[in-house]
Amino acid sequence: MTAHPTHPSPLVHARIAGLLYLIIIVFGIFSEVFVRGSLIVTGDAAATVTNILASEWMFRIGFAADAIMLLSDVAIAVLFYVLLKPVSRLLSLAAAAFRMTQAAVLGINLLNYYAALLLLNDSGSTAAFETDQLHALVMLFLDMHRHGYDIGLIFFGLSSLILGHLIVRSKYFPGIFGWGLIAAATVYLAGSFARFLVPEYASRIEPAYVVPFITESSFCLWLLLKGVRNRP
Repeated sequence: MTAHPTHPSPLVHARIAGLLYLIIIVFGIFSEVFVRGSLIVTGDAAATVTNILASEWMFRIGFAADAIMLLSDVAIAVLFYVLLKPVSRLLSLAAAAFRMTQAAVLGINLLNYYAALLLLNDSGSTAAFETDQLHALVMLFLDMHRHGYDIGLIFFGLSSLILGHLIVRSKYFPGIFGWGLIAAATVYLAGSFARFLVPEYASRIEPAYVVPFITESSFCLWLLLKGVRNRP
């Protein structure tokens, strides 16, 4: 891949993409596992509210971590488009569009997450609610946020499916990453659609999310350490 002397080389783009991928993985895991995983107690509204009020700063940091993750997603969508448009400009554009749509959906979905804090801190507009009702509303918004995440992953799954196909065709990266992203996309799409169509089976798909984690972590390390191969 020959770069114009006044523009960053594909290697630089790949390394930056790897750094952004690392930010997405670290911040995504932090907000999902260490923030929401520790504060939200499924089926127990009172315990969840108690946890949020006791660690309000952590709840807010979870919001910031998600926002940084989404900003990185937009940037990495552009970089992958630049890297892979020699393979197929149309498919690269489609992959970027689906990934940016995912970021937009999840960005709006953060309002559901933050609404829980608004309900707990705005005593004026929530005075008409009994304590149990208020707690139930908090859980409803947090549940909407969880479902909104799955809507975003539908778009991300489609982006990953196209990206995997492009990587396999490109030879810029080891083909195993392309096939891994295709497998990861299958998991994302299956998990998201199961959440809405057959929610009683959604939990059975959760162990399969190890496939996206391994694939994307490995691809991230390759981008950081190796970058991109020369164009055949």
